Amino acid sequence: MKKIRTFWETLTIKNKIKYFTVSVFIAILAAIMFDAWIVKLFMMDFNDIMVDNAGSGMIVNAIDRETEVFDAYVHSSDPANSAEWDEVVKSTHDAIYGVPLSYNHLGPERYAILQSLQTAYETYCSYRNQVITDYQSESIYIDKLYDVYSMQSYLALYAQRFVDATMTEGNARYLELTPLVLSVPFLVAAFGIVLFIVIIQISKMMNRSITEPVLKLASSSRKIAANDFFIEDVEVQNQDEIGDLVTAFNKMKFATGEYIKALEEKREALDQLHAQELETLEIEKQLETMNLELLKSQINPHFLFNTLNVIAGMANLEDAATTEQMIEALSSLFRYNLKTQAKEALLSQELKVSRDYMYLQKMRFGGRVEFEVDCQVDENSVIVPTFTFQPILENAIIHGISPKVEGGKVFIRIRQQDDILLIDVGDTGVGMDKETLDSIRKQLAGGEDIALDADIVGIGLGNINRRIKAMYTGSSFEIESELGKGTIVKIKLPIKGAGD
Repeated sequence: MKKIRTFWETLTIKNKIKYFTVSVFIAILAAIMFDAWIVKLFMMDFNDIMVDNAGSGMIVNAIDRETEVFDAYVHSSDPANSAEWDEVVKSTHDAIYGVPLSYNHLGPERYAILQSLQTAYETYCSYRNQVITDYQSESIYIDKLYDVYSMQSYLALYAQRFVDATMTEGNARYLELTPLVLSVPFLVAAFGIVLFIVIIQISKMMNRSITEPVLKLASSSRKIAANDFFIEDVEVQNQDEIGDLVTAFNKMKFATGEYIKALEEKREALDQLHAQELETLEIEKQLETMNLELLKSQINPHFLFNTLNVIAGMANLEDAATTEQMIEALSSLFRYNLKTQAKEALLSQELKVSRDYMYLQKMRFGGRVEFEVDCQVDENSVIVPTFTFQPILENAIIHGISPKVEGGKVFIRIRQQDDILLIDVGDTGVGMDKETLDSIRKQLAGGEDIALDADIVGIGLGNINRRIKAMYTGSSFEIESELGKGTIVKIKLPIKGAGD
């Protein structure tokens, strides 16, 4: 039921009305089909039993009637008897052949009896007609006449057997249908209750997803009309148009309340400015202090770069080449990270920063870390997003290589496939298990509306994933890893030249 409610909350109002209409239609259709089944039960099944009983009874009556009329017809030459005889013969024929000779309908016993009866009747008709002709020409023997009587008795016996078999099967069918007939009221009641519950549940969901949010909005609107802008937000579970309306209403309420609050604060501040000149001087002093702090924040990076350059120069004078190279690499990293404002940069610049960063890490870890760059495109003619490689390399060092006692290798591979730039940044470190990998993939695939868990994904990877997908249509950011074998981050970007 919870899944159904969650699905219902994600539907638009138009679709909710459509689903509600379809549900009512299905309920009505089910009721009609149920009524049709009941009609079939009472009208067709019981009617078949009655028709079979009536048909078999007509056969017996017709044969008995023909036996009576036959004797009068043979011994009389009255034309009225002849007309009655013709009518009786036709009635007997219609009665015997009026029951369809269908094995599926009659069953094996009744089918065999009726087939024998019809066959015997055909023989009887041929012999009877010949006897009537001979008798009327006064050339008949009395034994042939009694043969006809015997055939009529035989036919009557078969007809009675057919009636008995029909009655037996009809009674058995009736007894079989009786429990079902007795259960019909309960089935009707249960079916009605189910339909009622379904309609009630759908009505409740409609009320919960449409009526209740509208009533909450109306109540909050009345409070806002009374200048109470700091009421609690309207909370609904809807993810449809009403949910969007409620979200916009809450934002508008908050923005309006904050605006009015700001106006009130501004008015109070102006009153205080007019009343207390000393306070005005204090505010100006605070502004000057803020400007000074801003100036300091602008000076600090330059001071840092200049100091690093001086230290590098001193290291050169003291013939400390390694120290000089480390300081220059660190200075280059700071300068790129603090001063680069563009969203994109040349691939060569990103690779230089990566090499500087990995140089410092190699100096830190010694022989435990190896670094390799395999670039199969022109570094100076391809544009990539800034700050793409360094966070991934940092993750590779911290989470992949550092926990591994013997260390490992970090690599960058770049190649071109048609109009796509393929970038692989990986390591041969400890890797991760499937559960952790699935959790990271799920976080990265969540989209911009889902907050990333920094403990699972890391701020750097999450930012790279979002920037790439926001900047490039058709791009992808994927992670592959295996416990004990390492991790690879695979990036696909539409290739972009410097001229673009």
